[in-house]
Order: sequence, then C-alpha cells, then structure tokens
Amino acid sequence: MRIGKFEYTEDTESTDNLIRLIQSETHRHLSGAEKWKNWWYYYKWYVLCGVILISIVISQLGNALGLWQPAPDFQIAYVGQTALPEDTVNALEDALAALGGDLGLDLDFNKDGKIIVQINQYAANSQSPDSDAHYYETAAEISLIGDISDCDSYFFLLENPDDFQREHQLLANPDGSCPDKTDVSTAGKVFSWSDCPALSQLELGSYSTSLFGQHTAGNSQELLAGLFIGRRCFYTDTATDNAAQCSALWERITNR
Repeated sequence: MRIGKFEYTEDTESTDNLIRLIQSETHRHLSGAEKWKNWWYYYKWYVLCGVILISIVISQLGNALGLWQPAPDFQIAYVGQTALPEDTVNALEDALAALGGDLGLDLDFNKDGKIIVQINQYAANSQSPDSDAHYYETAAEISLIGDISDCDSYFFLLENPDDFQREHQLLANPDGSCPDKTDVSTAGKVFSWSDCPALSQLELGSYSTSLFGQHTAGNSQELLAGLFIGRRCFYTDTATDNAAQCSALWERITNR
C-alpha cells in the first residue's frame, strides 16, 4: 500500500492474530479464584476500613454494656436518695476486695486471680433537679427490682433500712433466714456502718465531685458513717451463686 511518497506494508496475519487474542481475553470466563483476586484488587481498602470501623463500634458497645469486663465476685446494692461519689465507690470496692483477701476467704468465684467487688447504685434522685426527681426515682426502683429478681446483690447498703424493709421485706434475720411475712422490722437485720469496725476502719480517703457548677469534697468514711448494712434472704430456691461465701464474709464484717 502506498500513501503519498511512502509505502506502508501491513502484516495482515500478525494483525489478525492480535485481534483474535484481544477478543479471546475479553470474552474469556474467569475462574472463581481470578474473580476473587480481581474483586479484592479494587475493593480491599473498603473492606479493611469497614472491618476497622466495625471493630471500634463493637469495642465501644461492649465496654458500655460491660461485656468485656470480668464478672464481679460479689455485689453490694446501695439504696439512698443521693448517689455516692465515684471516688468513694471506687475506694470502697477496692478496700472490700482487699478485705476479702486478708480474711482468707475463698471469694475469687471466677478463679481469675483477684476478688472483684461491684457496688450497684440505686439513688432516688441521682442528684437531679426537682423536675426530674420522679423520673430518677422510678428508674432507680425498676433497676433495684431487677437486681433483687436476678439475685445480683447479696449485701445492701441502706440510707433508710426501715423504708426498704417495709417495701421489699428482703433483709434476713440474724441467722440468715427469712422473716415472717408480717415482720417488717429491721431489728437485728441491719448494722450501722459506724458499729462495724471492719467497715468503719477501712482507709477510703476523700472524695471530690462537681455537679451543676458546684464543687463538693469530703471524707468518704464520714459520708458512709450514717448508712446501714444488711444482707438479703431468699424465699425460694433461687439464690446468689456465691451465697455461702458471702454469708461468711458477712459474719466477718459484722463481727464486733
């Protein structure tokens, strides 16, 4: 073929072979492994980012629900009008855990090498404005009923034990048995915090809180001095799994 003054020679056979090769590659069916490799090449970064985001969400949700935390060995329910400061709660949990170890009691129910104490707070107003008091009172009562129904807390730290017993009739007799249905007294069923040396001599330090722009500080032992401690009884066969060990700890705590 001549174009102007130049002659162009075309290798027809080579061109036809190239066309056939391109067409065969275009229409060839890919194997499963090849499809996966091709898909991964284009979408791998989307997958990796998605996995990271899902891991973060699961981790945060698990922490919020306590799923990644070891279960407590025994629990204490605090029932009062005002929530205890976080500093006081943390110090009390650590001190009671150490006390259980010092007493030589087998309180490590989870066998994870340490005793874990958890204080569950059921405060009626949660230091809320008056307009929200009823809401917090209802929420605290519902949560407390759930605790009682599930036999979570064996010990009860009470601001007003008489009201608690009249409403729930849950505090055990001195020997651990359940009182008669008509017995709503607290005599012999609770002990003043100040009358229990094992509790009143704990080193709990001080607390500091800030609420609604007001800063409050004080001594944790002085804050707890006006409370009472009691233990629950079980009217049915359903009981706290570690009730026997908790009963032994109760005897040590209240031994005056």
